[in-house]
Amino acid sequence: MGKVISGQIFVVDDNIDTDQIIPAEYLTLVPSKPDEYDKLGSYAMIGLPDRYGKFMEPGEMKTRYQIIIAGENFGCGSSREHAPIALGAAGVEAVVALSYARIFFRNCSATGELYPIESADRLCDLFATGQEVTIDFTAEKIINHTLDCTYDLKPLGEVGPVIDAGGLFAYARQTGMIASR
Repeated sequence: MGKVISGQIFVVDDNIDTDQIIPAEYLTLVPSKPDEYDKLGSYAMIGLPDRYGKFMEPGEMKTRYQIIIAGENFGCGSSREHAPIALGAAGVEAVVALSYARIFFRNCSATGELYPIESADRLCDLFATGQEVTIDFTAEKIINHTLDCTYDLKPLGEVGPVIDAGGLFAYARQTGMIASR
């Protein structure tokens, strides 16, 4: 892959569910419409408890956090493609978590919105919101520049090229599995 993502992180802990990522009241927004896609992003993580701080500044359409660091079972709850889409629309490029709800992981690959990377360590207890990190996909490492520490990430495996292509259908077209438009 050779991909590198750098930026500030937003840290949460365990069992962040899809209602916290994008509450049900915003599911009427249609992501295929550009203005509604942007609006969906502006509501990302709005359901989080106050103890996490603000993911999105009031009136902004994009977050300053390119990467989310999470604990176990990120994306649990309802099966909604809007969850990874809202994060991607907000400007998030990757979530690094100890584990994911299976449907959230699947929706990340189906939509191609962001990379769901599993960490080998419980980074949500070690990192803090606002720190600067770099994810190196080739080395399978995350470097926390603020703490001057490097941690291992688990391989993305076969989901990486699907997300690189922009999602499941784009990948299928790219590889000749289905006819191009």
